[in-house]
Amino acid sequence: MASIESIRRPAPDQASRRARIAVSALFLTNGALFANILPRYPEIKSGLGLDNLGYGFAIAAFPAGAIAAGLLAAVLIRRFGSARIAVIGTALTSLGLLSAALAPSGVLFAVALFLGGASDAITDVAQNAHGLRVQRRYGRSIINGFHAIWSIGAVLGGVMAAVAIALQLPLGVHLGISTAVFVTVALVALRFCLPGRDDEVDAEAAAEPVELAGALRRGVTPRTVIAIIALTLIAMAGAVAEDAGNSWATLYLADSLGAAAAIAPLGFIALVGAQFVGRMIGDPLTDRFGQRWVARVGGIIAAVGMTLALAFPTVPGTILGFAAVGFGIATLIPAAMHAADELPGLRAGVGLTVVSWLLRLGFLLSPPFVGYIAENQSLRAGLLVAPVAALVAVLLAGFLEKRRPRRD
Repeated sequence: MASIESIRRPAPDQASRRARIAVSALFLTNGALFANILPRYPEIKSGLGLDNLGYGFAIAAFPAGAIAAGLLAAVLIRRFGSARIAVIGTALTSLGLLSAALAPSGVLFAVALFLGGASDAITDVAQNAHGLRVQRRYGRSIINGFHAIWSIGAVLGGVMAAVAIALQLPLGVHLGISTAVFVTVALVALRFCLPGRDDEVDAEAAAEPVELAGALRRGVTPRTVIAIIALTLIAMAGAVAEDAGNSWATLYLADSLGAAAAIAPLGFIALVGAQFVGRMIGDPLTDRFGQRWVARVGGIIAAVGMTLALAFPTVPGTILGFAAVGFGIATLIPAAMHAADELPGLRAGVGLTVVSWLLRLGFLLSPPFVGYIAENQSLRAGLLVAPVAALVAVLLAGFLEKRRPRRD
């Protein structure tokens, strides 16, 4: 039976409903932009003459840019508003990715990815901040739905890339179309975002470096510090496993397993598609069983699925293995962020910001590490990072929230 509070909750007004659609469009755009270039990484790698190690370092420039710029988002949001910053960041990210596709050398490819990653990190914080602002207008949780729509955008971008490969569209034409389409979508979405500047609660959601340092110095217990470390490792485990599909799935299917050019992107598409499914059912499963149970079962699914795919390498089995990874890790990063945001002894937004920022180390360190193993052993061996990361999440899931008691 619905509670009296939920019965009396007023329906969101028209402006809030429009803003929800607008934020959904921004999340979709953010997922689609990066996914358009990922399946074409093998073509770029070959064209630039990069070996696996050089390729790993080059693509690590994207998360490096994100780490470098991520904490600037709070300042920009407070000054210009989350909606504007999200749209400006979208445009700059798309231009960075287009420049990466057209780069004539490995160094310029890395520089373009660095700039694209820096813009993407700011966009990510801004669109989440505006999404939380809309959520407060709704009076109920809708933020997970935005992240599910990001996964839809990633699937859309991957399909666009697969079609472009099948049609043999040049990189510049393909990424030029992607840039034009999704920047236009973002600009239109801006018209329907909530008007005015963000309030103080929104600003607190992204703490500045000075606030972080002060918060970590004032009365934080060792237990809280250990919890932050554990939650960061859980989020990084999700990032490392996800990056295995983002950065290497297409290359592994094409080069190691001999998949056709139009089939190779299906590993990445399967991962983000299954991740979408996992996020859609993640909220009801978490409400019923708790974050801890969902993370443990999901981690086991990801570890077993990818281990079997690597032990018995076939194209269909590998695609299913990446799907198992996407489904299994779907809730890891949101769960770690939520748990960090509720840690005792920290100001609002501090735990969330620390974990959100540090988890990007997973995206930064994973590509060169996998590239090093691939260069000295094999890419198949390098991809073992995905099941290992999933098992790390299983072991540390005790730091996540148990099932909450139901309220009658």
